[in-house]
Amino acid sequence: MTETSMPAALVEIVDDFQALEEPERLQLLLEFSRNLPALPERLANHPELLEQVVECQSPLFLTVEEDDDGGVQLYFSAPAEAPTTRGFASVLHEGLNGRTRAEILAVPDDMPEKLGLMRALTPLRLRGMSAMLGRIKRQLRALA
Repeated sequence: MTETSMPAALVEIVDDFQALEEPERLQLLLEFSRNLPALPERLANHPELLEQVVECQSPLFLTVEEDDDGGVQLYFSAPAEAPTTRGFASVLHEGLNGRTRAEILAVPDDMPEKLGLMRALTPLRLRGMSAMLGRIKRQLRALA
């Protein structure tokens, strides 16, 4: 896929999805859902520090922080019974965590569509995925 505006880790994930047939893509998303890191205690005990992504059908909360080296740390909270939402949060975490603000802001807004889940998921779920990426970008712009 050669998408130069996405970090290599995210390109690799997109390529993995695109290499599969649709039913397997959904299975891969569910596998990602199991790998979403838990919130650090300082955030888990203070949910007011996270922003809810209301476009998601399941309760999803996120926040971003920039470390001293310019790397962005992404934090997500989603219930275990919301594997689709957790899966996409995990895709974003694995593909973007630790990248710079500029790298993340350069990710195309239609990146969720590149996973090839358009027919496997409802439009509402896909909107939630796009909203997660949008919130991350908005929070990064607010940090500037």
